[in-house]
Amino acid sequence: MMMPAASLRAGAVTISHAFQPAAAVGGDFLDYFKLSDGTIGLYVGDVSGKGLPAALYAALTVGTLRGIRKTGTLPGEVLAILNQRLMIRSMPRRYTTIQYALFDPHTRALQIASAGIFGPFHLSGADCHMLDVSAVPPGLFAGTSYEMHTLQLEPGDSVLFCTDGLTEAFDRHGEQFGHDRLRDVCRTHCSHSRSGLLACVFEAVAGFSCPGEIQDDMAATLFHLDG
Repeated sequence: MMMPAASLRAGAVTISHAFQPAAAVGGDFLDYFKLSDGTIGLYVGDVSGKGLPAALYAALTVGTLRGIRKTGTLPGEVLAILNQRLMIRSMPRRYTTIQYALFDPHTRALQIASAGIFGPFHLSGADCHMLDVSAVPPGLFAGTSYEMHTLQLEPGDSVLFCTDGLTEAFDRHGEQFGHDRLRDVCRTHCSHSRSGLLACVFEAVAGFSCPGEIQDDMAATLFHLDG
C-alpha cells in the first residue's frame, strides 16, 4: 500500500488522507511531503486495472516520482518528466492518472497540474467547486506538456483530491455516485469543521453503493489551510 503513514502538519497546513482498497493490493497511491525550501508537495494517482499488475505499475510510478521531485520543480514540469520516463518504461495496457500540487506557504498559492484525473474540489467559505485542469495521462504520448492552475488559497480553505473509485461507485441500479454528489457532500461541510470531511465522503459513497461491494480502490487526500 503506497500511502503515508500519518497526516502531515506543517505550519498552518494540515494534510490527511483516507483509503479503501477493493482488494489486497491495488493501483491507487498518494503522498504528501515538505521540501527543503519550505514548500509542500502532494500527489494522488490511480493506475488502470486492479490487483497485482496495477500495484506493480503504481510502484514504478511512485518510484519515478520520488526521483523527480526536487526543490523548485513545478508540478507541470514534474508531470512532463514523469511522462518521459514512463514512456521508456511502459507496460502493456497500463497507464496512470495523477495530480501533483505544490503549495507556497508565503504566498498561499497552490499550483496544480493534472493528468487524466478529475478535480480537485476547492472548499472556500460556504461553497465548493470542482476545478477542471486535467490533461492526457503520462506514459501514453511522447512530448505531452501539462498546464498548471494556480489556486490562491485563503485561511480556512480546503482542497480535496481523490481518485475515481469514489465518483464511479455505483448503486444496485447501475447509477454512479458522480461528481455532483461528491460536491454536495463537500458543500454540506463547508460551514462545519473540515476534520470529519474525509470520513463523511467515504460514508456517503458506502451508503450509496451496493451493500458490501467495493468496485474499485478509493483514495482521497484533504489539504487544509488553518483559518
